[in-house]
Amino acid sequence: MAHRSGPSGFLLTTYESAINWTRTRSMWAATFGLACCAIEMMATGAAHNDLARFGMEVFRASPRQADLMVVAGRVSQKMAPVLRQVYDQMSEPKWVISMGACASSGGMFNNYALVQGVDEVVPVDVYVPGCPPGPQSLLHGILTLQDKVMSGEITR
Repeated sequence: MAHRSGPSGFLLTTYESAINWTRTRSMWAATFGLACCAIEMMATGAAHNDLARFGMEVFRASPRQADLMVVAGRVSQKMAPVLRQVYDQMSEPKWVISMGACASSGGMFNNYALVQGVDEVVPVDVYVPGCPPGPQSLLHGILTLQDKVMSGEITR
């Protein structure tokens, strides 16, 4: 019979890491689909890709029920204040994923009517490249965001 020193069956962790774990397992996304990337974002929420396994059951229509904003597509100058208003209405802590070349840098649309990167309007935590990026790319971006939150790299 082996002798054990110390209590068995105890799980020790810090309060902060427990909170971060719960945050990553219950991120609720607010949809902000503006162009062709929005189709790929919707496909990510479909049964084939199964966002439910990451605690993201349904994209939320209300910003007050969301803590993650996925900006999918190009942002016009006219839409930028609306984007900021939705971001301001989200609950704390909140995160932003910029999906696609247009949201991240203006893409091929280098003109006065479009914002040349959504980071001019809201702080961006993860950039998902592509034109348009597929559902697997968005899933990778979500997992990257979860890793950043778990490690404490992102604090708000």
